[in-house]
Amino acid sequence: MPISPNLVAVIVAAGSSRRMGFDKLFAPLAGRPLIAHSLAAFAACADVDHIVLVCAQERMPDFQAVAETFPKVQNVVAGGKERVDSVLCGIGAFSGPRPIFVAVHDGARPLITPEAISACYHAATETGASVCAEPVTDTLHRVDGELHTVETVSRKNLWRMQTPQILELATLESLLQDARDSGGSITDEISLLIRSGGKATVVENTDGNFKVTYPRDLELAELILQKRSA
Repeated sequence: MPISPNLVAVIVAAGSSRRMGFDKLFAPLAGRPLIAHSLAAFAACADVDHIVLVCAQERMPDFQAVAETFPKVQNVVAGGKERVDSVLCGIGAFSGPRPIFVAVHDGARPLITPEAISACYHAATETGASVCAEPVTDTLHRVDGELHTVETVSRKNLWRMQTPQILELATLESLLQDARDSGGSITDEISLLIRSGGKATVVENTDGNFKVTYPRDLELAELILQKRSA
């Protein structure tokens, strides 16, 4: 199959929004559904060829309606029970030339920018894998089962992972298939790469790229988007 030198994005939006209490991906944010902001950033990034949107089966008509406004969205597909299944569903939906690189992005991170995506992509082309992240600035303590503090964890060289996480397609596909075959669940793709002995380049991104998890996060995201537009 022909190879494209550029990038395909898999935006994962198949979560249950348990901690939010409602479907956060369609929560109104700066005049559009939350998921539309992630789609818009990848659609505006010149390095991205196509986008595959992975969503919950029962919400596919709603996601398709949003995706129709972004011509770069190649497919909208149903995800699986676990993240590893959902990302593999996204990869399996590629049509046309297979890309060298894949960017996996959490749809619940609506503040990602085209500039951050490009910076992450260009780092991946040099080293094989990259991830947007920011340094940990809080003091960290480990606690026991009764929520009593037991240990202070040094934050030196600790980084808070974000998305996109960009890997070569062949590597990502192999890692995901191995994880699924072993029955393991994952929280992100870079964890699999590290577990296999690989490394990813960290691309610092402090321009607001948090994952919307709680209702208060929507208010903060709204303020950041208003500031950007101003």
